[in-house]
Parts: sequence; structure tokens; C-alpha cells
Amino acid sequence: MRSTTITGTGRTTSAKSGRRRTRWASVGAALAAGILVLSGCQGKAQPPGAGGDYPKGPVTVTAPAEPGSGWDTTARAVVEALQRDELVTTPLPVQNRPGGTGCSWLTSMMQQEKGKDDQIAITSLASQTMKARGLCEFGPEDATLIATLYVEDFMVVAPKNGDIANLEDLVAALKEDPQKVTVAAAGDDTLPFALFAKAAGIKPADVNFVNYDGGGEQTTAMLNGDAKVAIAGLSEFRSTLEAGDLVPLVTFAEKPLAAPFDTVPTAKDSGYDVTLGNWRGVYGPADMPQPAVDFWAKTLEEMSTSPTWEDTVKKNQWSPEFRTGDDAKSYVQEAATTVEEGVKETELGSDK
Repeated sequence: MRSTTITGTGRTTSAKSGRRRTRWASVGAALAAGILVLSGCQGKAQPPGAGGDYPKGPVTVTAPAEPGSGWDTTARAVVEALQRDELVTTPLPVQNRPGGTGCSWLTSMMQQEKGKDDQIAITSLASQTMKARGLCEFGPEDATLIATLYVEDFMVVAPKNGDIANLEDLVAALKEDPQKVTVAAAGDDTLPFALFAKAAGIKPADVNFVNYDGGGEQTTAMLNGDAKVAIAGLSEFRSTLEAGDLVPLVTFAEKPLAAPFDTVPTAKDSGYDVTLGNWRGVYGPADMPQPAVDFWAKTLEEMSTSPTWEDTVKKNQWSPEFRTGDDAKSYVQEAATTVEEGVKETELGSDK
């Protein structure tokens, strides 16, 4: 049996540094995971309002999902860091454009927004999984990839007073009747859960996945009784977990999480060899002008070591994974291959 591994190194890479090696461990094979960017950043971009030609006006930052999703959390965290630490002075309005687990907005960025310089958006493993499953024509590697930011560990959670209280309950319920275990999952969330199900001796095709655009919708579904469990990045459930309305069941982190989630079992330590993380990054429209690409690569590099961003990364237990240039370009292509192989292994096709 082979398991797919995508993990973060927990380090920040300068856009000017060379390619880094990342460790990939799994039973029977090792697969690389992805993080992205198409353009390197050469020269020093001038900040807005300091005589530079770009940007001349507002730049919209899009989260291609509902509020409360990982994409939404990332978009707002990026804008907060850029503005609070005075890295960008022009307006950066955030908009939510849900649909197709990121596919609707990615398609717009490939077509309607093509060639523009006043749009950037958040992307992640989700878009690669959607493309690999045949549910979207495009993946992040097809657009103007600017930078990867971090890797986040997946977590499976359940309502506090639900039928499933721990990992053992989850496995038992899945083995008894997987169709009765409604799993709220966005497009990227299906892959790690499917790999986990297979490691537990359950056919991934039998898992009852219900698609939601992000953690906000997933949490609502669980609290309303529409889903037994949900899987997403830790940050998407953090506030509800801390409020005590949800209980964590398992994480696919390579090692135990930091407090207050240090008692959450990892799948690997529990005998299920699946360690999978979700990278997130920033992209622009297809054919984005090079001055805009260079500006955002340089500015996001500065943001990656800013006080506000580092505090957010620590709070959400994200693993810093900043990359640009050829290193990131190669990294995201390897991630796409990894996801494609994982989808084939678990038989997660467009019919699911």
C-alpha cells in the first residue's frame, strides 16, 4: 500500500536563494508536494506612491470561497500584514467569489481577467485536486503564479455532542457503513480523507463526501446536523474548536501539533501512514504584466518576514513556505503530479 505525502519544511525561502530540498516520506514511495510561482523577482520594486509605475490604483485580493474558508483567512491575513506593516499603501479590497471550489474564479482569471494587473487571488492544493479529478479545466500552474506562502495541516473534526467523539469512533463508523458518515469536504479535502480511508481498509469510493466551499460552510453543516465530520485546514476550524463546539479527531501532520492541539492524534502515529499538508499561495491573471508580477513577488517576500505575518503564521500553526522563481515553479509542477497520482490511487474521479 502506498500513501501520498505532502508536507511543509517550516522554513522561509528568499526569492533570490537557490532550490531547496524537501523531505518526502511515505510507505512504498515518496512523492513531492507543491508550492508555486511562475516569475522570479529581479531588481527592487518601488512601493506604491514612491514614484513607481505600479500599482496606480486599488488591487483586488480575491478569496475564491465563502468567508471562513482557508482562502478567505489567507486573503485577509495577507492584506492585514501588507497594510499594517506599511508594505503597500494603495487600497487592497478583499472580495469573496465562491464557486466550484475555486474553479469559477480561476477560470475568470484565465479568461475574463486575462492580461490585467489589478487582481491577485489565493490558490492552494484545492485547485490542483479539482483539475486532477476532472472537475476544473485549469489548475494554479496554468495561471500567473506569484508566490507560495505556507503549508497548513489538515484536521478531521466532529460536533462536540455528535456520534463520533474520537479517531476510534470514526474508523469504526466508516467500517460499519461509510455511507452513514457524511463527510463535509471541499475539493482539496477529499484527497487526504480518501487516503486515510484506504489506509484504514475502507474503499475511498464508498466514502460519503459532501462538497462545501470552505470551513465556514463545513462548520455550519456539522452544527446543523447535515454532516457527521468535516476535514479542512486547522485554521478553518480553530475558533470553533477553541469555543468548544467542535472536537478534533485526527490530523495528517507529520508530527504532533503545538498547544493547544498537541493532544490531537496524528494519523501516522495512530497506524495510518498518511501525512498530507495543504499549501497556499498567490496568483495573478493569465498574462499578468511582468512589472506587476515582479512587484508582488518582491512585496510578498518582504511580507513573509514582517511582524504581523509572522504572528499570524504562529497563531494558525502554519509552516512558512515562501517560494518564488524557478524553485517554486518546479515545486508546483511536482505537486500537480503528486495530486494526480493520489487521485488515481484513491479513484477520486469526476463522478465523486
